[in-house]
Amino acid sequence: MEPHTKTLSSSCFYHIRSLKQIHLSLDDSMAGSVASSLVSSRLDYVKSILYGTSLKNINRFQRIQCSLARVVTYQRSHALHSSTALLKQLHWLPVEWRIRFQLATMTFKALHTGRPPYLTDQLQYYQLTRSLRSSGSHQLVKPWHNLFFGSCAFRICAPHIWYSLPTNIHEAQLVLTFRRNLKAHYFQSAFSTP
Repeated sequence: MEPHTKTLSSSCFYHIRSLKQIHLSLDDSMAGSVASSLVSSRLDYVKSILYGTSLKNINRFQRIQCSLARVVTYQRSHALHSSTALLKQLHWLPVEWRIRFQLATMTFKALHTGRPPYLTDQLQYYQLTRSLRSSGSHQLVKPWHNLFFGSCAFRICAPHIWYSLPTNIHEAQLVLTFRRNLKAHYFQSAFSTP
């Protein structure tokens, strides 16, 4: 994992420097689109496999995201706005929450569409002994594991993340509705003051 994260980090910072050079010729929405297509998509590509990774890796990707936010909002000084304020202004979830968002979305798609089949096959439905009101909802088995590495597997972390969500988010029927409600929930959780 370590060499791959270093390579990805180098690639992201290369694109951030390139975006910084052309930022003055772009408007804000265009800068956000370029940032999303060049850097955020690279980060999202690996986010789903980073569940349970070390704090060192999370911080590395968080630095990338904060640097990108400064370029998009054209903040020269670190003192002008905190990284948290910039992420909130751009309505971007911090890395840790984006990882959860990706996994929850993949779980929703696997449960509701059966796609992709290789992820759907990893999920086990809880078999109720008698018919209950909750039998129509997607109840998942939380498989047992005894190794930390095992807790990062999709079949283990997907039910864990699924059950951490409020019921109203589970009940969404469309992917777009689910994603909108999920982002609002995670955004409030990520930026709520303690």
